[in-house]
Amino acid sequence: MSIGEMFAATVPMARTLNLEFLETSPERAVVSLPDQGEYHNHVGGPHAGAMFTLGESASGAIVLAAFGDQLSRAVPLAVSAEITYKKLAMGAVTATATLGRPATEVVAQLDAGERPEFPVTIAIQRADGAVTGEMTVVWTLRPNG
Repeated sequence: MSIGEMFAATVPMARTLNLEFLETSPERAVVSLPDQGEYHNHVGGPHAGAMFTLGESASGAIVLAAFGDQLSRAVPLAVSAEITYKKLAMGAVTATATLGRPATEVVAQLDAGERPEFPVTIAIQRADGAVTGEMTVVWTLRPNG
């Protein structure tokens, strides 16, 4: 099962918004929010809450791609999130997520018995390439037990 299929099966909000997982790798995750009138705001673009969900989902996709092999011993959890809306978003928007720390460093902390935290940065863009939002989600890998 792909990460996109796993999200659709286990995260109802991602399924509700019809998010499209275009790329999911340990280096980058790209997720698209189609233009859907039922999720528009008062100016006809995607609602801020839908864009937040898009960005958070992209961050979750890269976390699963980078640390999926650690799921038997740790649970990934979002610790905090911050978003900045920079330009008016209209039409479909795409979120591109990248890890803010090397995965090997995070796993080394987990190996040392620590609960690592690491940022994921996300850029949200319109079809014309303009960045409409920037987001950072801080994640942790909480050891099981």
